[in-house]
Amino acid sequence: MKTVQHSVRLPAALDTALRALADRQGKTVYAMLRRCVKTGIDGQANSTVNSSDDRELVAEVASMSTRLVEVERLLDRTLHTACAAYCYARSAAKGGGKSDEVITAETNRAYDRQRAVAGEQP
Repeated sequence: MKTVQHSVRLPAALDTALRALADRQGKTVYAMLRRCVKTGIDGQANSTVNSSDDRELVAEVASMSTRLVEVERLLDRTLHTACAAYCYARSAAKGGGKSDEVITAETNRAYDRQRAVAGEQP
């Protein structure tokens, strides 16, 4: 392989990073610079994701986030409905006689208990 010589000027911070990297990997600064240039060119030439792919990914993640919020709302509403059904059924099984306000208060306490239990789960 024929090599070509280039003069490269690096900012002091990059030179420090290059020297530290070469030191850690047990290579000379020149070998590490060659490796960094090759890796950089390979990364630029063989980019796996372009900006349109990035936009599509961001749009899909945003869409998933929106749908997740809707699912959480639906699950929360389902939990509240289940608590209300339980409290009304319990009241009816015991002979009724409780007002809607009392059953609503029981429903809210049951709902709060279930949310607390769900929050304790890992």
